Amino acid sequence: MTKRTGKMLLASAVLITVLSVLLVVFFAPHDGIIEVGKLAKGSRKLPCLVDVGADHCAPCAKMVPVLEELKKEYAGVLIVELVDVGKNPEAGQRYEMRSVPTQIFYDAAGKELKRHLGFMSKQDILDEFQKLGISLKPAKKTGI
Repeated sequence: MTKRTGKMLLASAVLITVLSVLLVVFFAPHDGIIEVGKLAKGSRKLPCLVDVGADHCAPCAKMVPVLEELKKEYAGVLIVELVDVGKNPEAGQRYEMRSVPTQIFYDAAGKELKRHLGFMSKQDILDEFQKLGISLKPAKKTGI
């Protein structure tokens, strides 16, 4: 087999794989329900924000400090999950990803309410929950 034939076979195999994944991602049934308890074990039912990104994506990297701040400030009030599809490609299929970063907003029952593509500031996220009828108040601080 020549090098050219080998490269063509490899390219064909990659193309078939990519097309298969796309078919699954775009045409698999989806009910918009997330099992919140599986995301944050032991948590009570809370609204949830899932950010799906990848560490090689600049806007995704820019989202991380925003999400970490939300996670800390709204602990016990909001579940914030970061999913890296670069490290976990199955999650990309599970969440039917088309682009990263994507923020997925869920109510306390685990029902998907909205998706947003691209970077979102902390205030934009809080405003979006408000628009969706979910008023979030920061967790009460304990201590001094």
